[in-house]
Amino acid sequence: MKNTAHFDHWLPRVPKTLSVPETTLFDNLLMTVQKYPNKVAIEYYGASMTYSELLDEVEKLAGYLESKLNIQKGENVLLFMQNSPQFIISMFAILRIRAVVVPINPMSITNELEFFVEDGNIKHALIGQELYEKTAVPLVENKVLEQPIIAAYSAYTTPDEALGDIPEEAQMPAKDYPNAVLWSDVMKADTKISPYSGKSSDMAMIPYTSGTTGIPKGCIHTNKTIQANVYSAFFWMSLTPDSVPLTTLPLFHVTGVLHSALAPILAGSKMVLLTRWDRNYAVRAIEKFHCTDWINISTMLIDFLSNPELSRHDISSLEVVGGGGAPVPEAVGRQLTELTGLEYVEGYGLSETMSHTHFNPPQRPKLQCFGVPAFDVDARVIDPSTDKELGTNEEGELIVNGLQLFKGYYNRPEETEDSHITIDGKKFFRTGDIVKMDEEGYFFIVDRLKRMINASGYKVWPTEVESILFKHPAIQQACVVRAQDPKRGETVKALVILNDDYKDKVTEKEIIEWSKNQMAAYKYPRIVEFRESFPTTASGKVLWRKLQEEA
Repeated sequence: MKNTAHFDHWLPRVPKTLSVPETTLFDNLLMTVQKYPNKVAIEYYGASMTYSELLDEVEKLAGYLESKLNIQKGENVLLFMQNSPQFIISMFAILRIRAVVVPINPMSITNELEFFVEDGNIKHALIGQELYEKTAVPLVENKVLEQPIIAAYSAYTTPDEALGDIPEEAQMPAKDYPNAVLWSDVMKADTKISPYSGKSSDMAMIPYTSGTTGIPKGCIHTNKTIQANVYSAFFWMSLTPDSVPLTTLPLFHVTGVLHSALAPILAGSKMVLLTRWDRNYAVRAIEKFHCTDWINISTMLIDFLSNPELSRHDISSLEVVGGGGAPVPEAVGRQLTELTGLEYVEGYGLSETMSHTHFNPPQRPKLQCFGVPAFDVDARVIDPSTDKELGTNEEGELIVNGLQLFKGYYNRPEETEDSHITIDGKKFFRTGDIVKMDEEGYFFIVDRLKRMINASGYKVWPTEVESILFKHPAIQQACVVRAQDPKRGETVKALVILNDDYKDKVTEKEIIEWSKNQMAAYKYPRIVEFRESFPTTASGKVLWRKLQEEA
C-alpha cells in the first residue's frame, strides 16, 4: 500500500501532486529566453553569458549538427565534456534537433568510451579538447566516430576577471585536429535549421548506469520523464529567477545536470559554473555572486568545510545546501549547521529515475536519511526473496513507481523486464537498495542488495574491476570489496592472490600504480591486500560476502 505518513511533514503551501507539462526541455529554454533575454545565464571563470546569447549559440550548433553532419531525429549523440558552457550549449543543441543526448563520464578511458559508443550505436560526438587528446583520438582514427566537434573551454573564459586559478582544462587554447571540427568554426559556419517540433514523448537522453554484472546500461529517458523531475526540483527547492545555484556537480551525471542546470534554466536562474571542484574558487564565487543554492556530494562538502579560507568569506547568501549520491556523515551535517544555520537536505535517486525519487523536506530534514517520496512517487519496501510488502522499520528492498521512471535499458529488453515488479497493477523499479522507513515516512539506507561500491557518489562494480585486475600477469585471483574512507565514503579495496612466480617480486603499490592506467580514476583500487587464499563454496565460488564482512 502506498505510504502517506510523510505528508504530515510536506513542504508548506506546496501541493502533494504535480501536473507535468507536455512541453519539452528545449521549450524550457525558449520560454526563459522570452521572459529574461538579457539576464545572465552562466558565470564561468570571469566571463558571463546571457540567456539570449545562450540560445543563439544553441541555434548555431544545432544548425551545424542538422545541415552539415546530417544528424537525424532520434539519433544518439555522444556528449563527452567536463562542466563548461559548451556542455550546456551542446545538450540543448542536440535536443533542438530532436536527437538524443548520451552524456558520458569524462573520467572514462579509451576502451570504456569505445564500449559506450558501440553500445549506444553512436556515430557523432561533441568532445572537450582535453578529453579528445587523452581518450577519444583512437576512436576517430579507427573511424568508430565521424568528424567530432572539439571544444576548448578557454573560449568562454575571461582569465583577468576570474576569482582564482582556472583549471588547466579551461586554459587550453584551441587546436586543429585531423578529421575533427573546431567549435569556433562551427560557430562561424553559415547554416540553416528546420523549425522546432519537439514532442514530450521524444527520447531525450540516455544516461548510463552500471548493472549487476558490471556492464554499463543506457537508461532511456524522454522529455516527459526528465520534465517530471525538472519541475519537481523547481518547486521543491523553491527556485526563482533570482536564485543563484553553484554548479559544481558533474553535468554528465543525472543529479548534476538536473539540479544544477535543467531546473535552474527552467527558473531563469544564474548558474555559477565550475569545470573542476576547487574549494577556494567555490567560496569566493558564493561571496561574489551571492549563490543561494548548492547541490553537491558529501566529499565536496567535507572539503569545503575544512577550508581554512572559509572564515574570511561571507557565505550568508546560501539558502539551500544539499545533495545525494553518498550519505553525509552526521558530524559534517552538524558542522554545516553551526557555520551557516542551514541543515543539509539529502536526497536519493538513480539514473533510471533521472535523479531523485526521494528528498528531505528543506524545513524538516533528517541527517543520515534520504528523505520522503517526491511528488507522486509510490515507494515501498519489499522482502527481496518473497516480494512481500514490509511495514514500518522493517528492512527490505526499495521499489519505486513514478513519472520520472525510465522507459527501459537501451537494447536490453530482458534486463529491463528483470529490473521491474508489478504490484497492484503498477510497475515498480527494483532499486537493489536495502532500506527501512520510519513512522513518519522518512526513508533510510541500510545496505546494498547488489554488490556495488559507492566511491564519492560514483558507482563501481567489483566484477568489472576484478576482470581488469586479472589481466595483470602477477595476479592469480582477485576479489574486490568496499572499504570505508573518510573522504570518499567508500573506496575500492582489492584482495589479491599472487601467482607463485611473482610472490615477493611485486608490491601492493605497484599493483595500484598499474591499475591507474587500466581503468577510470574512480574505479582503481586505493587499497591492495595480498592473501594466500580465499574462502570458497563447495563448488569453488569465492565467498565475497564473507570477505566483505572482514573488510
